[in-house]
Amino acid sequence: MVKVDERALPGVGMRYDFDGRYGKRVGVITHRDGRRELFVSERDDPDACAMSITLSEDESAVVADLLGGSTVTRRLEGQMQDIQGLAMDWLPLLPHSPFHHHPLGDTRMRTRTGASIVAVIRDGTAIPAPGPELPLLPGDTVVVVGTANGVRRAAQLLNGDPIELPPGHPLGRARGD
Repeated sequence: MVKVDERALPGVGMRYDFDGRYGKRVGVITHRDGRRELFVSERDDPDACAMSITLSEDESAVVADLLGGSTVTRRLEGQMQDIQGLAMDWLPLLPHSPFHHHPLGDTRMRTRTGASIVAVIRDGTAIPAPGPELPLLPGDTVVVVGTANGVRRAAQLLNGDPIELPPGHPLGRARGD
């Protein structure tokens, strides 16, 4: 597996790079404004850039897809799965969901399930940390984090299914919502 070096660039963003098989160093600088700078340098002098191209966020996403997905995303998913008791899932808003065209806050997700909505994926674009006013639309995917049971309850809630809670569960009082 290729080892990716990560370095903070104060005031700029992050630098991710690795030694390529054929003698070049390949990397990406993620700028705080969303731009990505793809660069190639000599292995012996990684700060002497031989070639670079700046990509917008949308262009970066297309290149990542063309290259087969994101190593950083896979690494983050692996780290998240390694945290005891933490679950994360991408839940599609199904056609029969009662929350189409309703603000995200109407779900009362955390109160009802114990899981938190950390992002909404819409038309291939992430909306991180969405506010309660964001309308949920057909085709959206809701990213939730919580316990495994909380994530399961979140899926039930979004689908309009009754939420199954064990008797005496602290969230049981939210059942009548």
